[in-house]
Amino acid sequence: MAEVKKLDKDQEKALNEVPVADKSKDAPVKDGAKEKKQTEKLPDKEVVKKLNIFQRFVLFIRQIIDELKKVTAPTLDEWREYVVVVLVFVLIIMLFITGVDYLIGQGVMALFAK
Repeated sequence: MAEVKKLDKDQEKALNEVPVADKSKDAPVKDGAKEKKQTEKLPDKEVVKKLNIFQRFVLFIRQIIDELKKVTAPTLDEWREYVVVVLVFVLIIMLFITGVDYLIGQGVMALFAK
């Protein structure tokens, strides 16, 4: 059976660090009534290169999960607004294509009709 390789300190640190969307080290984060500075940083490229394919995959999945935790679902009012915007846009495009089709059809009929 294959032996499981023990991670060194740099590799373990790279797996446990979470990348931050704002790369500036002094970006404030609201924590209740207090504000704190973000101290997390991206893992070093050299350390990530030292990780094997499975460790990099685990790091990638952890980063995806951390990013998905930041996502918020739209409210019902936002959903309604989005639906109205999409329907209006589709209606405008539909009318435009109908008009262009009609004009091309009239042009072809005038050109080739006897």
